Amino acid sequence: MGIAVQAAAVELGLTIAATVSAQDDLAAALDLGDVVVDFSSPKTTPHLLELAVKKRKPLVIGTTGHDATAKLKLLAQAAGVPTVWAGNFSVGVNLLFALTSRAARTLDDRFDVELVEMHHRHKQDAPSGTATRLLELIMEARALGDDALRHGRSGITGERSPREIGVHAVRGGDVVGEHSVIFAGPGERLELTHKASDRMIFARGALRAALWVVQQQPGVYDMQDVLGLKA
Repeated sequence: MGIAVQAAAVELGLTIAATVSAQDDLAAALDLGDVVVDFSSPKTTPHLLELAVKKRKPLVIGTTGHDATAKLKLLAQAAGVPTVWAGNFSVGVNLLFALTSRAARTLDDRFDVELVEMHHRHKQDAPSGTATRLLELIMEARALGDDALRHGRSGITGERSPREIGVHAVRGGDVVGEHSVIFAGPGERLELTHKASDRMIFARGALRAALWVVQQQPGVYDMQDVLGLKA
């Protein structure tokens, strides 16, 4: 991700003051720039966040994998400075989040919802983090719980319930990431799809967040805030 961020910075005419790892002098590195972008590891984020708050440096955090309890603590701490914390910095994916939420609120349960995601053969988890967030938005809009999710179908499954969400994870090749949300209703079907072909999209989004967050008041924001997508 570090190389991608530097390449994206060149595109935007920005300067990366320092690229550091957990073994470097983080405190000294933080003094070199105006904003800190963290795509490290769950073990590194707490120390980095502590230093950033102490030095009053805005943050962009894209690191994932923190357990729920630890993340709640880190979010409370991050509110001490302007912070953008997101699991996906793609501009297109974040627009997909907003459109999916709007569609799920607008279309009633006569529109069956299915989600299909595809990633490269080396991906370890399923469904993807992006797919999980899409499912959360749909369940929230339709007042459904996790019991509504149907992960694949096999055998004699019976008629589809209007209060279920089909989830299908496809793996193969070198696919960066594809997500489709299907709303299939009587006489019509709406499909919202995002396809990523270059991981640079995440670096570009992170730097867009960095430019935005330096102008904000202390608090925790996400990419929906950065892009002005919140209602």
